[in-house]
Amino acid sequence: MSDSTGVVFPEVDGARSTSALGRAVVADALRAVDPVGSRAAEQETSWRHGYVTHFRRLLEAGLLSPDAARTIAADGLASLHDRMRVRLESGDEVGLAESFALPGDADPLGTEVIEGRGEPERELSLPWHGERLRGDALRRRLDAWEEDGVLEPSAAEAVREVQAHPEWLDLSDQRVVVLGAGSEMGPLRALLGWGGDVVGVDLPRPEVWSRLAELTSRSAGRLQLPAPVTSDPRPLEQRAGADLVHRLPQVADWLTGIEGPLVLGNYVYADGATNVRVAMAVDALTVELQRRRDDVALAFLATPTDVFAVPADAVARSGYAYDHAGARTLLRQPLRVLSGGRLLRRNYAPGADPGVNDSLVPQQGPNYALAKRLQRWRATTARAAGSVVSLKVAPPTRTRSVVKNRALAAAYAGAHRFGIEVFEPATSNVLMAALLVHDLRAGTPAHEHPWQDEAFGAVHGGLWRGPYEPRSALGLAVVLGLGSARG
Repeated sequence: MSDSTGVVFPEVDGARSTSALGRAVVADALRAVDPVGSRAAEQETSWRHGYVTHFRRLLEAGLLSPDAARTIAADGLASLHDRMRVRLESGDEVGLAESFALPGDADPLGTEVIEGRGEPERELSLPWHGERLRGDALRRRLDAWEEDGVLEPSAAEAVREVQAHPEWLDLSDQRVVVLGAGSEMGPLRALLGWGGDVVGVDLPRPEVWSRLAELTSRSAGRLQLPAPVTSDPRPLEQRAGADLVHRLPQVADWLTGIEGPLVLGNYVYADGATNVRVAMAVDALTVELQRRRDDVALAFLATPTDVFAVPADAVARSGYAYDHAGARTLLRQPLRVLSGGRLLRRNYAPGADPGVNDSLVPQQGPNYALAKRLQRWRATTARAAGSVVSLKVAPPTRTRSVVKNRALAAAYAGAHRFGIEVFEPATSNVLMAALLVHDLRAGTPAHEHPWQDEAFGAVHGGLWRGPYEPRSALGLAVVLGLGSARG
């Protein structure tokens, strides 16, 4: 499919500028709550480098009140839906919502099913460092993570609750739609292992579907997947899949016909500007499915490398770690002097409630930040409208997209020296799948403010409770991790 068709960025002065879109959306999101911040975003001349300040401001402005946070989320989403376009093969352009009413120019999608032949796992177990933790071993690991500040206490308690209710693991009574079925961070493998009925959507790539078909066959679950309704005689893996950016109406029609309550799980990722296009395709699909159906819950994984408000006990724990850094304290002052105060800064002002944790990584770029922030905005607006929502901060994880970036790979390799635990994908996806099960079975507490919803059950790897503001330690982590990353 062409990059010039499907969900595309709007034209501004004859060009499709990702920076122009980012500036405009952030300015629109802030306008009603923080007019000064809105003007600052509009006037930013170096968006690719300066975006970090404005994304932090989006969070800080929302701390004024719950209504302020919800207004920012709603206005940011409205701006994106108003600006992003769908470009047809004819060259005509329409809005995202309009595209669902157009006659299809491709074959409709039908459902293919792969049935697993394995026995379901009836006990929660977690892969970790080559072991499979269950029972007391899993409980001890959760205790250790909580003690080390790797996750929020609410996350540990939620996993313990799932462990105490193994019957919750079987989600065959729901249809969990995994958008980005082949994602390393997605829950598909765990859900199939527990005997779930999973609906998988990913690009039409034979290597992806061959892998997923083999995985499903060995599992106890059932995988429903899309394939064009044709007489194509090729094997299933060569026909399966759907491109959300270019076949959005067909995917919407197909998912509308899936029986059973839907849990629409967003686990998509793409490099660069395509990430925003895919994220917006998913958000348009979300809006359309919730318009057509009244049984759609939402699930997201938030990146830990973003800006979050954190509770007072996380601030206190971070302050204690800063004041009791042991041998590192001897090196801290010289490093701060030599760096002009840029290195090893305190994570929070003492007593902040809530604290603001700024873990944005500038190298990931403004498109990544926007794609992930709009998911948080959707979670906030959907909760306010009464939808069931599971949004969980996932831990730093050595996924392929991270380790192929040399600087990020080095930073992750050296992060443990600053109290940050980086997870392997196998551990992350089972842990986050267990938290999804908790939210679907036990629900999440009602919170007054959206930031508290985001903080509940967060697995941040220590970024929130560590002693140092993350970017002030990142450069040192890169240097210390270069050798390990090469290895």
